[in-house]
Amino acid sequence: MKKYHPYHLVEPSPWPIIGGCGALFLTTGSMLFFHFTHKSMIMMGSLTTMIMMITWWRDVMRESSFQGLHTIKVQTGLKEGMILFISSEVLFFFSFFWAFFHSSLAPTTEMGSNWPPEGMQPLNPMAMPLLNTLVLLSSGITITWTHNSLMKGSKKNATKSLTLTMLLGIFFTYLQMLEYSNSSFTISDSMYGSTFFVATGFHGAHVLMGTTFLLICRLRLNYNHFTTNHHMGFETSAWYWHFVDVVWLFLYTCIYWWGC
Repeated sequence: MKKYHPYHLVEPSPWPIIGGCGALFLTTGSMLFFHFTHKSMIMMGSLTTMIMMITWWRDVMRESSFQGLHTIKVQTGLKEGMILFISSEVLFFFSFFWAFFHSSLAPTTEMGSNWPPEGMQPLNPMAMPLLNTLVLLSSGITITWTHNSLMKGSKKNATKSLTLTMLLGIFFTYLQMLEYSNSSFTISDSMYGSTFFVATGFHGAHVLMGTTFLLICRLRLNYNHFTTNHHMGFETSAWYWHFVDVVWLFLYTCIYWWGC
C-alpha cells in the first residue's frame, strides 16, 4: 500500500494560482483605470479575487471542521504560510516608510526645502489620530481576550470579545473616513499628500480585510467550528490583526506625530 505524507491529506487547490491571476488583473486594471478610466480589467480582477476568497475560505473550513484533514503537520504548513504572508506585508509597508523618510529627511527645492511643504496643514496628531490609536490598541486587547476565552472553552466570552473587536475595527474605519473628509489636502498635493494617503489608505484597507477575517471567525464561532485546542483560523486572523495594530503605531509615530 502506498504511504501518503500527511500533507497529501489535503488535495491540491486551484485557488492560489487563480488568486494570483485575480491580483494581477486587479493591479493592472487599477493602473489602466487611473490613467485611461478603463473599467473592464479592474472589474474582472475584483470579481475573480472575491470569488477566490469565498471559495477558498469555504474549502479550508470544510477540510478543517468537517473532514478532519488539518493534521498537526498541515496546520504547521498553514501557519508558516501565514507568517510568510505577514512578512511580505511588512516589506510592503516598508516601501511606504522609505518613501516618506526619503522625502522628509531631505526635502527638495520643489517642496521649498521644508517638511511638511509650505502651505500644507498637517492633521493634529493629538486629535482624531490619537483616538484612532486608542481604538486600535483597545481592539488588540479584546482580540487577546477572545483568544484566551477560546483556550478556556468560554464561548460566551469569546463571542462578546470578538464582536467587540469587530465593532472597534468598523469604528476605526469610520473615524478614518471622517479624517479624510476633513483633511485640508489631498493625495495630489505634493509628496506629503501622496505618502500620507497611500500609507494610511493602504493601512485602512488592511483594517477592512482584518475585519472581514474576524467576521468569518465570528460566524464560525456561531457554528462551533473552534475548540479549545483547534482554532487555527482564528489564531492566524489574530496574528494579522496584531500586525495591523503594530503598523498603525509606526504610522502614528512617524507620519502623524514626527512628520507634522
